[in-house]
Amino acid sequence: MAIEHSDIYKIAAHHRFQWEKAQDCYVILFPEGMVKLNGSAGEVLKLVDGSTSAGEIVTKLQEQFPDVGEIEKDILAMLDFAIGKAWIEKVN
Repeated sequence: MAIEHSDIYKIAAHHRFQWEKAQDCYVILFPEGMVKLNGSAGEVLKLVDGSTSAGEIVTKLQEQFPDVGEIEKDILAMLDFAIGKAWIEKVN
């Protein structure tokens, strides 16, 4: 699936994204269980709020991590992965 910079995503129904202190990481909770996210995935998904576009997510993370090369490719790949896992869904 090609992700456009204008696309907006939200956490999918029946899923919850949150910081889990006991796990010391961000997680996705859903009825069947929990997925522990690595730091990069957590940084991307914490910006998925139903109003921020994919392009805005890229821009914010480029500003936050200016020394990371090819970060846009990694961000879009993470969004695509999350779509494939049904963790997030398109709003617009």
